[in-house]
Amino acid sequence: MKCFSIDLDGTLLNSAREIPEENYAVLQELRHHGHSVIINTGRAYEDVIQFKELQRLETPIITINGTVLYSKSGDVLHEGSMKISVYQDLLNSLREFGLWIMVYTNQGGFPCRNPKIQGKSTEEIEPIFKDYDYDQILEKENMKIYKVMAVAKDPKKIEQIKKAISGKFDLSMASSHDNNIEFTSIEANKGTALLKYQQIMNQKFDEIFAFGDGGNDLEQFKVATTSVAMGNAPFHIQQQADIITKTNDQNGFAYAVKELLNI
Repeated sequence: MKCFSIDLDGTLLNSAREIPEENYAVLQELRHHGHSVIINTGRAYEDVIQFKELQRLETPIITINGTVLYSKSGDVLHEGSMKISVYQDLLNSLREFGLWIMVYTNQGGFPCRNPKIQGKSTEEIEPIFKDYDYDQILEKENMKIYKVMAVAKDPKKIEQIKKAISGKFDLSMASSHDNNIEFTSIEANKGTALLKYQQIMNQKFDEIFAFGDGGNDLEQFKVATTSVAMGNAPFHIQQQADIITKTNDQNGFAYAVKELLNI
């Protein structure tokens, strides 16, 4: 069985954050031919199933950069979270940089999740984070921290943060875009999640085709037999892929699949 592991933002979605009809038709074609289609994204489950096309497709979903795995019926197959003590130390370090910080948990995103601020101006975003009380997050019962995502107004600051924090925390660190940095459990990334899924389902994929455009896709590129970078991906991401396809606004996902499988 062939597996197609597909990122959402910048890959399956176009710049309007929609699934183009051509991409959806190819997803259906893959399912029709008996291939495994897995959505592999940095988004939370709630921000994935908002797409009616994916609801109809009923496919496994790997969320939050490999932190929580869902079956095609929406059942949780596996979840990983970071230690609360590590989260607290990380949060204190990130606060020093004046970032927009989002905390993904088993009880939602605080103060929000990234899709809420996508496409908005600085003036619209600032009030969401200004004076937000992060301490109250841990006051909730049975709280699990899945991911800490920090967004910078100036992308240059992200490289400074990576240098300052690298090696200080036992966490996975990746960027889905040049203006953000995402932290998850050390065991959580898109690549290990694909391996974990096979283990849980007691199946072995003959081939894995991984599609992506960001730094958080590099780990799934490593476990793939064929990695495909989008034409809109940064050059350093394209360098790590086996194939470079068209951009997400040119239905690059659909184009690559048709070329690979001659469909």
